[in-house]
Amino acid sequence: MRASDAERERIAELLREAVAEGRLDMDEFEQRLDATYKARTHGELEPIVRDLPAPGTVVAPPGAPTPPVPGRPGSWPSRIGGPATSTGAFAFWSGFTRKGHWTVGRKFTAFAMWGGGEIDLREANFEDREVVIRCFTVMGGMHVTAPPELNVEVKGIGIMGGFGEGSNEEGAPAPDAPQVRITGFALMGGVGVDRKRTKAERQRLRDAELARDRERNALGKPDEGDGRKELG
Repeated sequence: MRASDAERERIAELLREAVAEGRLDMDEFEQRLDATYKARTHGELEPIVRDLPAPGTVVAPPGAPTPPVPGRPGSWPSRIGGPATSTGAFAFWSGFTRKGHWTVGRKFTAFAMWGGGEIDLREANFEDREVVIRCFTVMGGMHVTAPPELNVEVKGIGIMGGFGEGSNEEGAPAPDAPQVRITGFALMGGVGVDRKRTKAERQRLRDAELARDRERNALGKPDEGDGRKELG
């Protein structure tokens, strides 16, 4: 099967992501990129990225412990330390994603031009207790999602664009959570930071609240549900 220009560009983007994640050095990247643009068939393209996982994937070693559940008391110390699985991301006329169980480098730099990116910290681990995430976008956009329990400071500049916080779900930063500083600039684009829990965590909190309501009803205590805000 003959390969199209779009298919060659898709392989090239996978190679760029692999460089950003430290899976390829520049010499190997250049060799593979040259082979990509010279490829004429699917059979020539497929071996170029055969040994590379999907961007943002974290492969757990055999026998590794189950990751702690984000947001639960006492879970933060176990999520700090260990080698970073990603220290940066790059998008040009494309997009990138970092989400799920991954380890954020103490300095993480993301750049997007005419493209976009998603950085999800809700299930992430952190290389250090203090982490700096630098977001730079030119005519593009980035979206950072953090759990309410994470200590997050947003300090960025928007030039003919926006750089700031969006929706904030109810919750207080945990004293043992990492300190994350989000900085950078957006030129004719935007960087948004939302604080919200995962669907699984919201459901867990709902179930816990229902269990407390049933316990109060069983003891004959008044239901305090009318005075609570419903979790989003």
